[in-house]
Amino acid sequence: MSDPSEKPEDQVESSASAKAGAAKKGGTRTDGGRVTKGQLGRDVAMYSIARLLLVLVIGAVIFGGAELAGVAIPLLVTAVFAVLIALPLSLVMFSTLRRRVNEGIAAFDAQRRADQADLRARLRGEDTSR
Repeated sequence: MSDPSEKPEDQVESSASAKAGAAKKGGTRTDGGRVTKGQLGRDVAMYSIARLLLVLVIGAVIFGGAELAGVAIPLLVTAVFAVLIALPLSLVMFSTLRRRVNEGIAAFDAQRRADQADLRARLRGEDTSR
């Protein structure tokens, strides 16, 4: 609860609307509309691996181009340039993966907040039938 005046019921409603928004966008691809840690971890791993592979490919192109031109470029310099080029390029190339990770994180966070609000309501003795 970020705002002390905000009631847990308000958070449940806002997280429910966040879930609905993520489902409309196609971000929630789970059984019963819930995102699991495994699915989120898989998406983050896929995005990270794709970005690392892009850095390796760009580094190989830079290093190979330098070798063909007969210029000696240190490996560290090649790596730095590969990372700098890959950062903005990966945002464009892997936008679908990035969007899926962001929506998964948002849905998982909304689920966590709704579960916390439900637990607090049950601890207060309120009836919370889903």
